Amino acid sequence: MSNRIDRYLQQVTPERPPVLREMERYARKTGFPIVGPLVGRLLYQLTLGIGARRILELGSGFGYSAFWFAWAAGAKGRLTLTDLDEANKRLALDFFERAALQSRFEFIVDDALRVAARRKGPFDIVFNDVDKDDYPETIDLAASRLRKGGLFITDNLLWSGKVCERRQDHTTRRIVEFTNQLYRDKRFFTTLLPLRDGLAVALRV
Repeated sequence: MSNRIDRYLQQVTPERPPVLREMERYARKTGFPIVGPLVGRLLYQLTLGIGARRILELGSGFGYSAFWFAWAAGAKGRLTLTDLDEANKRLALDFFERAALQSRFEFIVDDALRVAARRKGPFDIVFNDVDKDDYPETIDLAASRLRKGGLFITDNLLWSGKVCERRQDHTTRRIVEFTNQLYRDKRFFTTLLPLRDGLAVALRV
């Protein structure tokens, strides 16, 4: 996305609750990658749109995307979060508690793919933000754990424009491989949105 358009979208986007803004400040200060408010609002809208209650996150960081899911799902939300860092778990749960989010949270400190393999579902949403080299391995996991009409949402598919370059490093090639596989997979109907760093929304059919 061009810087001009990004600045415009940031300007017209409504303010977030105080705890969300605090999470955004923390991300800027520490250089921690988050989906940001433009994608966050879309996650909220998609959650409301399909009436999502059970949500599995493959890679949760300190809980920014989970906040948007839980904010939309409310008291009926059941979220499973994954991250390898215990400190991120403590930070996320503190943010959630101070924001008085009503969803139930299970935050598992472990490899996201191992956690997903132990969860049968069905889930309404699987959100994918693991290490990019592992992206192709997430498709079957998501397809077998989503209900019909559920959503498989994946971040960072434009990878700062590297996907358009002729010479691609290993990680970029894995992202392109994932994107092509997801579009070809008959279990999903997929759209790649050029929002922020590229977000795929794949409907389980």
